[in-house]
Amino acid sequence: MRGLTPRTVAGSRRRTEALLLVLVVGITVFGHANAGLAMHGEPPPDLAGFAISMTLLALVAHLGVRRFAAYADPLVLPLAMLLTGIGLVLLHRLDQGYIDRYGSAPVAPGQLMWSVIGVAACVAVVALLRDHRYLQRFIYITMAVALVLLIAPAFFGADKYGAKRWIVIGGLSLQPGEFVKIMIAVFFAGYLVVHRDTLALAGRRFLGVQLPPMRQLGPIITVWIVSLLVLVFERDLGTSLIFFGVFVVMLYVATERTSWIVTGLLMAAAGAFVVGSTEAHVKNRVQAWLDPMAIFLPEDQRPKGLISDQSAQALFSFGTGGISGTGLGQGHPELIAFAGRSDFILTTVGEELGLAGLMAVLLLYGLLVQRGLRMALGSRDPFGKLLAVGLASGLALQVFIVTGGVTGLIPLTGKAIPFLASGGSSLLANWIMIALLLRISDSAERQREADSRAAAESRDPGGLVAVG
Repeated sequence: MRGLTPRTVAGSRRRTEALLLVLVVGITVFGHANAGLAMHGEPPPDLAGFAISMTLLALVAHLGVRRFAAYADPLVLPLAMLLTGIGLVLLHRLDQGYIDRYGSAPVAPGQLMWSVIGVAACVAVVALLRDHRYLQRFIYITMAVALVLLIAPAFFGADKYGAKRWIVIGGLSLQPGEFVKIMIAVFFAGYLVVHRDTLALAGRRFLGVQLPPMRQLGPIITVWIVSLLVLVFERDLGTSLIFFGVFVVMLYVATERTSWIVTGLLMAAAGAFVVGSTEAHVKNRVQAWLDPMAIFLPEDQRPKGLISDQSAQALFSFGTGGISGTGLGQGHPELIAFAGRSDFILTTVGEELGLAGLMAVLLLYGLLVQRGLRMALGSRDPFGKLLAVGLASGLALQVFIVTGGVTGLIPLTGKAIPFLASGGSSLLANWIMIALLLRISDSAERQREADSRAAAESRDPGGLVAVG
């Protein structure tokens, strides 16, 4: 009986990754060319430069993973690269529409620069962090830094578009919340590994629900209060939801107690109701969600606080796209003003690529989340398992709240959808998240290979069987 040796397994994974990256480069370059032909009747003048840039990004990332994480999941890097490439294609296309209509400056070149920085950071993290368990030593320092970054915009942040989630340093703006979601996943993973048994103790039953012990309610109440403070003082609904949601999901995975989910949902609903009833910015977002078409009423008949037509324009955009879309470069996504490059960039996908294209993009996110959860299942160490769950659930929550807000399922939160939307902080943070997932995957697969070899050697002391 013969199987794959460890070296063959690693080589097979990296060959699969390389082939997928070639496909990714081909898809993104074709999309950029197609948009230019649709808008101007000729290929974009920067087509060659775009193709070279995407090729170099994919090549550097692949070589870095091949060298430092040879056993890592072969789908994670191509999925992240494809989403980043689609984002660049959409931003190049949107730049032309915004320049023609508003005379605004292009953002795609800056996004490409941040893509380079993000991929470089990903390779650096994979190369320098040879064991993800090293992060477990610094969980309290990580949480302290995360809390400082989380509350900093309330005191030093710039108020943009109704929320204080940016810190302006010189000519650059930073969104600390994008990095906080990674830090809290690291902290919660380390904290829950130590206190998992305590948190799983039986509590009292109330209305048929097994509630956690009152002593162990302390952590979730603390996180709940912090998330409400972020919501009140920074008016950042998206970060607050992600911060609290990731903690509740990780608590459930660590303790396997449904009562944590019930408790978390009740506390989230109570906090959202109180803040939504008192905070003007949140109340306006809820009003726009309840009746987006009211913006077209005479001004004296509109609900108080309703001043934006973005939600209504997004619905028109999705309706125009239908099933197959108008075609890349043949819609009018620029009608959604500045937000079309951030949380409303999905409307460009829905209008020009249709429901089919929108579902394809969401499936890419879904597959990336699935690979993260699969890493959690395959990881042998509890810290890596919980960290993979935290990172994957944070990504899933962010995609859900952005997509839900744009499509009218839930109120808008103002968060940017990962990889696609314009934003250097978001892109850099998400590529660091990819690096951590690659490291966890590599470690889990190496451990599995070591266990398989040990088991084979115990059954076959003579070394006659090669296993993978």
